[in-house]
Amino acid sequence: MKLSRPISWFLLAFGVWSWVIWVTFVKNLWKDGSGLAFDHAGNPTAYFWVHLTLAVVSFVLGTVIGVIGLRGLRALRQIS
Repeated sequence: MKLSRPISWFLLAFGVWSWVIWVTFVKNLWKDGSGLAFDHAGNPTAYFWVHLTLAVVSFVLGTVIGVIGLRGLRALRQIS
């Protein structure tokens, strides 16, 4: 399957965007002082684990989508 240049760039940008957003989210989650992510004893709560799982899945999907976009761009460069 061939990807067009705009689609390849979109997929690559989506992968980068996903990493930027979720890295920021995890940093904020780790520093949470509201009591949602950590209880009074400092132990992670279910909220923390659920959102960390979402972040990890998003890292993986963002990486896969970004790699597909990068491979699409490389394939287009080899053709021209």
